[in-house]
Amino acid sequence: METKKLQNRILDIWINLCRFLLGTVLVFSGFVKAVDPLGSTYKIQDYAKAFGIGSSLPDFLPLTLAVFLSVFEFSMGVFFFLGIRKKSTTILTFLLMLFMTPLTLYLAIKNPVSDCGCFGEALVLTNWQTFFKNVVLFVAAFSCLAWKERIIRFVSEKMQWLIALYTVAFGLILSIYCYRNLPILDFLPYKIGVSIPKEMEIPKDAKRSIYENFFILEKNGVRKEFTLENYPDSTWNFIDSRSVLKEKGYEPSIHDFSINEMKTGDDITEKILNDKGYTFLLIAHRIEKADDNDIDLINEIYDYSVENGYAFYCLTSSRDTQIEQWRGKTGAEYPFCFTDDITLKTIIRSNPGLLLLKNGVILNKWHHSNLPDEYALSGKLDKLEVGKLKYVDDRHTILLVVLWFVIPLLFVLGVDILVVKRLDKKKKRNLINPLINKKMRKNIVAGNWKMNMTLAEGMALANELNEILAKEKPNCDVVIGTPFIHLASVAAAIDTNMIGVAAQNCADKESGAYTGEVSAAMVASTGAKYVILGHSERRAYYHETAEILKEKVKLALANGLTPIFCIGEVLEEREAGKQNEVVYSQLAGSLYDLSVEDFSKIVLAYEPVWAIGTGKTATAEQAQEIHAYIRSTIVEKYGQEIADNTSILYGGSCKASNAKELFANPDVDGGLIGGASLKAADFKGIIDAFNA
Repeated sequence: METKKLQNRILDIWINLCRFLLGTVLVFSGFVKAVDPLGSTYKIQDYAKAFGIGSSLPDFLPLTLAVFLSVFEFSMGVFFFLGIRKKSTTILTFLLMLFMTPLTLYLAIKNPVSDCGCFGEALVLTNWQTFFKNVVLFVAAFSCLAWKERIIRFVSEKMQWLIALYTVAFGLILSIYCYRNLPILDFLPYKIGVSIPKEMEIPKDAKRSIYENFFILEKNGVRKEFTLENYPDSTWNFIDSRSVLKEKGYEPSIHDFSINEMKTGDDITEKILNDKGYTFLLIAHRIEKADDNDIDLINEIYDYSVENGYAFYCLTSSRDTQIEQWRGKTGAEYPFCFTDDITLKTIIRSNPGLLLLKNGVILNKWHHSNLPDEYALSGKLDKLEVGKLKYVDDRHTILLVVLWFVIPLLFVLGVDILVVKRLDKKKKRNLINPLINKKMRKNIVAGNWKMNMTLAEGMALANELNEILAKEKPNCDVVIGTPFIHLASVAAAIDTNMIGVAAQNCADKESGAYTGEVSAAMVASTGAKYVILGHSERRAYYHETAEILKEKVKLALANGLTPIFCIGEVLEEREAGKQNEVVYSQLAGSLYDLSVEDFSKIVLAYEPVWAIGTGKTATAEQAQEIHAYIRSTIVEKYGQEIADNTSILYGGSCKASNAKELFANPDVDGGLIGGASLKAADFKGIIDAFNA
C-alpha cells in the first residue's frame, strides 16, 4: 500500500510538473507572438515559400494564422496553469505537439528556414534546438493527456468559462493592438536607442556566417527559384528573395543594412549613418502593398523635412515600376532607395513605418497610424520632444501588461473563492435542490463482513439479522457482503426479498485455469444479487487497477449482478485537496465507458480511506460535499435523470451514533458498513437511521 501511495505521489508530481512546463512555454510563446503578430506573419510566409506554396496563399491568411496561433498558445498556457478545461486543453496541446514535433525534425534535417520562429525574435533557437525542445514538450503533453485527471484545478467549474473567455479576449486584444500599432516590446535589433554603426561592427578575427541566397523570379507567368550560380538573364522579373544560413559564424546583431539610391544607384549607407543631423526614413518593404490611408501626413512630414533641412528617404525593396505607380497614386516627391526586403521588415513592423535617425542612432519609430502631425512638428527638432531619444522601459511595459491581465483575473478568482464556492456550500447545507430532496433512488445499508467469521458464525449472524428485520421491516434495502464460503448457505437461509446477499469480490476472467479465483457466474449461481468491487483494500493490497476493475464490472453486469463499486482517496490525497480528482479518475477509469443502461445498474460507495480504522471521521458536510461532486460528474457523463437514480453510499466509519446525521445529507443514500455489520444490534442501529 505504501508503495502504491509513493507511486501515485510521484505520478502526481510528474503530471503537475509537466503541466507547469507546458503552461510556461505556451504562455511565453503565445505572448511574444501576440506582441509581434507581423513577425509571426513573416515567418509563416517564409514557411510557405520554403514548401513552395507561398504564391497560392491569400494575403490575409498568414496574418490570421499568426493571430490565431498567438491566442491559442497563450490561452492553452493559462488553462494549464489554472487547471481548467483539462480535457480540451490536453487534447489540443497534444495534437499541436503531434504536428510540430515531426515538422521541426524535417526542418532540422532539411534546413529550409534558418529558425522555426517558435518564440519570435525574443528567443531565437536553431532548428535542432527547436526539435529537441519539442520532444520534451511532446512527452509532457502526452503525460498530461494520459493522466489529465491528476492536474489540480485551482478554480471552480462554474467559473471556468468566464476565465477562458477573458483569457482568449485578452490575447486577441493584445495581438490586434500590437498589429495596429508597433509591438509594445521590441525584440528586433533596430530598437529605439540603438546605434546602427556600432551594431554592425565585426571583430577583425571573427569568423563570418555563410548564407545561401535564393531568388524568386517570374517569366511568362511562371515563377522559379534560383541561386547566384544559376541566376538567369534579365528577361526574368524579380519577385522576392530569401537567405538560408548554411554555416554559423560571428554575426553582429545588424549585418545586412545597406541603402542604394534609386536615382544614381550609389550606396549611401555611410552617408546616412554618419549624418550628424536628423534623417527621416520612410520604410515600405513592399510599396505596392503599403497602406496609403495616411499618405497626406507622410507628404507633410516630407515637406517639413525639406523646410528644415532634414534628410528624408523612402526605403523599399519594390521594383521601379511599382515605385512609379506609388508616386502617381500619392504624389510622393521624396527620394527612393533600395534595401533588402527582410531587412526592412526587421527594421519596423509597419508598411509604411517611419524612423528618425541622428548620427546613426534610432531616436524614434512610428507606425503609419501614429505618425507625428503638425502639432508635434511645430519647430526645429532639436527643440522638440519628438527630436529627443524616446524613453523606453521594457520592464515597466512588461509589468503593465502583466497587471492588465492579472488584476482582472485575480478579481474573478476572488469572486470564485468568496462568492461562488460559498454559495455552493450554502446550497448543499440548505438542501435547496428539489431534485435531490425528492429522492427517486434506493436507500441502502450494506454490510461488508470482510475476512471474518466461520461458516457457523456467519450463519448465526445472518439468521439473527433475518429474525430482527422480519419483526420490523426496514425503510431501506439491506445487503450483507459475506465471504465466498458463506454465499450459498446464507442465500438459502434468509429471506432474500428482505436481505440481499453480496460477494466481496469476483474475478476479472470469465472462466479458466485461474486457481483460487471465483467468477461472476459462480457468484450468481449461489443466489447472490450483489458484488462489492474496487474496495480500497483490494486496490491497495492486491493492486487492482482501473482496467482490472473495468473487466470485473462488465462480467458482473453480464451475469445479472449489481456491482457496489467503491471509490475514495487516502489521507495524503485528502490533505492535498485532490479528493475530487482521485474519485473522478477511479470513476472514469472503470465505469464511464459503460452504456447508460449498464451504468444505471451500478451502486456507488464512497469510502474515505483516511477515515477507516484510523480514528478520523469525515464530517457530514465533508461526506455531502464529495457525494455531491460524484453525482455532478454523473450528470456531466450520463445526464440528470441517471444521476438522480444512482445510489451513492458512504463507507467511512459509519456507526449508529453518526448514521442519522450522515444519511440526512441529500446525496448520501446509505452506507457500506464494515466492523459495525458484524453484530446484529449494531447493524440494526444503523439501519434504523432510515426509520427515525
